[in-house]
Amino acid sequence: MSALSKADNEKLKDLLKGEGYKLTPQRRAVLEAMIANEGKHLSTEEIYDVVKKECPEIGLATVYRTIQLLEKMGVVSRVNFDDGCNRYELVHNDEDHRHHHLICSNCGMVEEVEDDLLESIEKEIEKKYNFYITNHNVQFYGYCSKCKEDVNK
Repeated sequence: MSALSKADNEKLKDLLKGEGYKLTPQRRAVLEAMIANEGKHLSTEEIYDVVKKECPEIGLATVYRTIQLLEKMGVVSRVNFDDGCNRYELVHNDEDHRHHHLICSNCGMVEEVEDDLLESIEKEIEKKYNFYITNHNVQFYGYCSKCKEDVNK
C-alpha cells in the first residue's frame, strides 16, 4: 500500500509539474521511504538502503538527485548534526519554523522538540536589529536519559 495519500500524490504531481518534472516511480519511492521513516533523520545512503528493498533497480545517484530536487522544492529539508553527513526530514506546511533537535553526544540519538522555544527572542531580535527573521535552526547537544546515567557514574 502506498504511503502517499491520493491527495498528497496529486499535490506532489502538481508541484513537480509546475517545476517541469514528473512524479516518477523512483521519486515516489524515495518520498514514501522518507514518510515511512519520518523522525529518523535519514542520510541519503540510508534512504537508498530503504528504497532499494522496494525498488531494487534504483541507483544511489537517482536517490541523490531526487533528494536534491525535493529539497529545492521545499518538500524536504537538510539537517546536519555535526556527524559528518547530511540528513533529511520532511517539511510540513503547518510549521512556522523548523523544530529544534536534542542530540546525544554519546549515542547519537536525535529527538525533536516540537515547541518553538525562540518566539519571544525572535521578536526582540527583529525589533532591536530591524531584521525580519524567516526561520531558525537550533540544536542542543548533551546526553539522553540513558547516557546521562552512564556519564554521572
